[in-house]
Amino acid sequence: MLNIKPVSDLRNYNKVLEQVTTDEPVFLTKNGHGKYVVVTIEEYDRLKKSLEIVEKLKKAEESGTISLSEAKQRFGV
Repeated sequence: MLNIKPVSDLRNYNKVLEQVTTDEPVFLTKNGHGKYVVVTIEEYDRLKKSLEIVEKLKKAEESGTISLSEAKQRFGV
């Protein structure tokens, strides 16, 4: 289940940070709308690396080096 808190809960940020785990980010709202996500450094690094891989695959596909479907088959992406 999503862990959603108002950004005002950051007044007691230790309580909010205790709820952040690798598998469970905390979503913060401002004026009732989603605004921020708090994730662990490990999760941030994983997401960033995943995005870099996707960007490299796109560039490779555009240059004709490898198609995205071929990469998916080859690497199980």
